[in-house]
Amino acid sequence: MAQSIADEVAEEIKKNKILIYGKGTKTQPQCGFTMETIQFFAKYGQPFEVINVLGNNEKREYLSKLTNWPTLPKVFIDGTFYGDTDILDEMERKGEVKPLLDAAFNQK
Repeated sequence: MAQSIADEVAEEIKKNKILIYGKGTKTQPQCGFTMETIQFFAKYGQPFEVINVLGNNEKREYLSKLTNWPTLPKVFIDGTFYGDTDILDEMERKGEVKPLLDAAFNQK
């Protein structure tokens, strides 16, 4: 039986401590915002995944409804949606990102 979009997204979020739904891939981002988000997480040295939803309108629509966030990229850290780099840059200025990532990766 085919997996539903909701199940697929739930599994992806659960499987990845840092997950970026964006345009393009980690090695070939297809928009500046996705590239910016990849660069943002690369500097922390923690593993992260980028899932290209550019050609998957059904998944994009589902993610927009799930997050109430219309644009890409969409960033999830340890199962929680955080928005995009505009939000993360502000969190970083406040010193909130590193503790969040440390907590996500130091769980048993």
